[in-house]
Amino acid sequence: TGMAFQPWEYRTETGSVGYDADLTGYSIAAVDGDIGHVDEATFEVGSSHLVVDTGPWIFGRKVMLPAGVVERIDTVEKKIYVDRTKDQIKNAPEFDERADDATYRDRLGGYYSEPYHTPDTRM
Repeated sequence: TGMAFQPWEYRTETGSVGYDADLTGYSIAAVDGDIGHVDEATFEVGSSHLVVDTGPWIFGRKVMLPAGVVERIDTVEKKIYVDRTKDQIKNAPEFDERADDATYRDRLGGYYSEPYHTPDTRM
């Protein structure tokens, strides 16, 4: 199939955002609503990610989103669309700025690489 999920790489179809693009301040839209703003964006090969300030949504918490969950970057609206729900993002391994990067990234990448469990609402 060729296209395995690469958590730490931006997809080729996310738009022509260059590696020097400043995504700071862009809002982040999950599948079911906005979750905050980009605090920091990196474009490192093999570890590209966004650090999101969730503001009042998860009070006082930041979340790290691997680049692979980014569906689309809208430079006009300054909005980044990710293909995960708020709950999936909230339930991810908690971001700790003091944590060992490599270990945390492995855990986070593993979490986001699992097949999505979309809630089945058709009871």
